[in-house]
Amino acid sequence: QVQLVESGGGLVQAGGSLRLSCAASGSFFSINFMAWYRQAPGNERELVATIADGGSTNYADSVKGRFTISRDNAKNTMYLQMNSLKPEDTAVYYCYARIERVRGDLRRYWGQGTQVTVSS
Repeated sequence: QVQLVESGGGLVQAGGSLRLSCAASGSFFSINFMAWYRQAPGNERELVATIADGGSTNYADSVKGRFTISRDNAKNTMYLQMNSLKPEDTAVYYCYARIERVRGDLRRYWGQGTQVTVSS
């Protein structure tokens, strides 16, 4: 069974940094597209950053220049380096991936979420 497991969340002061990780485990053929989403209390889940299997990236305007998404295909792991954190970055961060369990069978997966809290 394919699973996505996030780690690296926590409490940090404004201006600080955190690095989130998302590791894919289980049996699968390949990981296609990966992304980070976040959801603050009372808000809808929003897209933070994306990274394609070729490495191209996109970011929400609110995090451009502060966050960096990356992936290590050999480790089936995606990262989100978050710098210059602001209180408004406080949210549960979710990992998302489109994974081919077997060739041609592309499915969507979510991680369980990791809490990021930025104090002012």
